[in-house]
Amino acid sequence: MEQRRLGSLQISAIGLGCMGFTAAYGGQDEAASIATLHRAVELGVTLFDTAEVYGPYENEEIVGRALREVRDRVVIATKFGFTIGDQGIGFQRTTGLDGSPANARRVAEASLGRLGIETIDLFYLHRPDPAVPIEESVGGMAELVREGKVRAIGLSEVTADQLRRAHTVHPIAALQSEYSLWFREVEDTVLPVCRELGIGFVPYSPLGRGFLTGSIRSRDDLEQNDFRAGLPRFAEGNLEANLALVDRLKALAEARGATAAQLALAWVLAQGDDIVPIPGARKIANLEANVAAVDLRLSPEELAAIGEVMTDVQGARYGEREVARLVGQR
Repeated sequence: MEQRRLGSLQISAIGLGCMGFTAAYGGQDEAASIATLHRAVELGVTLFDTAEVYGPYENEEIVGRALREVRDRVVIATKFGFTIGDQGIGFQRTTGLDGSPANARRVAEASLGRLGIETIDLFYLHRPDPAVPIEESVGGMAELVREGKVRAIGLSEVTADQLRRAHTVHPIAALQSEYSLWFREVEDTVLPVCRELGIGFVPYSPLGRGFLTGSIRSRDDLEQNDFRAGLPRFAEGNLEANLALVDRLKALAEARGATAAQLALAWVLAQGDDIVPIPGARKIANLEANVAAVDLRLSPEELAAIGEVMTDVQGARYGEREVARLVGQR
């Protein structure tokens, strides 16, 4: 497996987003999830991404149990930053944001217990809290580094300005934000600042929340309670228009003897050796196909053609409810 770096962390060129192992995001039984995690390790994947809010809580427990025997071979990333209530599952249980140093400490210590590890390799602020200056949040995280509870600090979905300010307090190893063929806004300001400061970039949803795989042909293909059904890009009208773009991607992929998902991942990987995407995969077959994308080399002409495919995506990436819950309002 090709190796890349996030700050001081050396990791595989592609990681595994573990959110889908718990019920709020599709889920499956624990044995199947652990089998997928074990297969990822066999394939050379070393970066595993989870969070307190995935489940909440149970995702970290599954990841911890699966990786305990290979702890010295893997890098485990987790996150804090939400307040979590008693009703609902997953992000539905979030009641607000809390980027305070006290919450960073509380979550880190609880996550260490759930994961069954002594140090969190990469600890992210899941979303910036508008009530807490980013410098204060990172200052609290830096204290955890000094205590040996965290190895490296990451941020998720912050602005270029917030990233600069945070980096003055403590080196930021990684920025995690959505990035794929159908969401490229980070290329304007955020990704250039990452490169200026030497910060690695971790795209989540590099397959457009599964849409770029081509497996979702209608809203009927979404599982019951699938949160994607409420996203504008999956709404009637938008979905059909976006399917036409995916069909163009599939045609390009077939010409290369690859799948649409592999072509989409290869495109993301080719955007720089400082980029480490973390596609999710519950099924082992999908995991194996994703990992194979690391070895798919694309010419400059192919990259340009692929990039042109998704230039007229219909619908915003989040609806009003998701923006309020995930992107900064308390």
